[in-house]
Amino acid sequence: MAEPGEQLPEEVLALIFRHLPLRDRAAAARVCRAWAAAATCSTVWHNTNISCDCELEGMQPQYLSACLDHIQNLRLEFVPSREPSRLAAIELLTALAGRNPELRGLCLECRGEKRLFDSGRDVLDAVHALCRAARALRHLDLRRLPFTLDDALVLQVAHGCPELCSLFLDNSTLVGSVGPGSVLELLEACPCLRALGLHLASLSRTALEALAAPDRAPFELLALRCACPEDARAPPLPNEAWAELSRRHPGLAVELELEPALPAESVTRVLQPAVPVAALRLSLSGDTVGPVRFAARHYAATLSALEVRAAASAELDAALVELAERCAGLREVHCFCVVRPSVLHAFRTHCPRLRSYTLKLMREPHPWRPTLVA
Repeated sequence: MAEPGEQLPEEVLALIFRHLPLRDRAAAARVCRAWAAAATCSTVWHNTNISCDCELEGMQPQYLSACLDHIQNLRLEFVPSREPSRLAAIELLTALAGRNPELRGLCLECRGEKRLFDSGRDVLDAVHALCRAARALRHLDLRRLPFTLDDALVLQVAHGCPELCSLFLDNSTLVGSVGPGSVLELLEACPCLRALGLHLASLSRTALEALAAPDRAPFELLALRCACPEDARAPPLPNEAWAELSRRHPGLAVELELEPALPAESVTRVLQPAVPVAALRLSLSGDTVGPVRFAARHYAATLSALEVRAAASAELDAALVELAERCAGLREVHCFCVVRPSVLHAFRTHCPRLRSYTLKLMREPHPWRPTLVA
């Protein structure tokens, strides 16, 4: 411990300051010269979270500007319906595009609702500019961006970020505008890509075959969201293509999210036996019992997380019991309807790796909190 009057070494101060929110870092930088040097050193800024809704208010522009060069991984939150928050996010992305070509990771998160008919063109233009400049970018996560993502953005990322390792485009848009051709071009331009999130309509058999190519780097995660009309109309991906992909990448995990826009006939096309499903989220307007039984019988070796949003029924309870008995590797199960005690008993008995579950035996006020298993 430092004696009164002694100054902690800069590297120790930096380790402390890196855990502070942005506004507290700025306050620390105003204490003295030694603290200012520590608060602006590169160690503090390698991994940075910024909330444009609150943290940038009252922030000294020169302080933040001096630190932009040091940011390697940025998680940026903003509220698209609040003009000051939105403008701050755009200004920050634009500044990064002009000053930080070494940015490695970017995650954008929107909070609250966006305005009606808001296309987010200004935000997407800033993302385009950043992808043109940040050729070292390796991780881009746009899952929490509620705007329609298109081919132009994917192609910009493909040709502007050749070292890309992960890209997530499976957001909550109502329209799917990323075509299979753009995804195929992305896979060809980014040979190091090992994690990809897409809407189902953006994936094709040709893309699966490209991922299964002998010279392809190990591919680890494919997150597929089925939520918009284009996903419902997407042609089926044949089981043999999934089987070949699984053989080529035995460690591949697929996350499937099926939402109400998907009709029953589309669900049966999506759920192929050879898909190595690790996480399955079902929020269907039609039959849920059939998909749960299908998962129990075909994904027992790979399934680790299940989420179900459906109406309570004896048939669903029976399907959940069957799944618990077959899927011993399950780590999470969250069912957002009341279940019978036999369901809870089945998961606690047959799933020794279970770490978290939401299985309510009676109605409770929302939000329902999961139970953690010690």
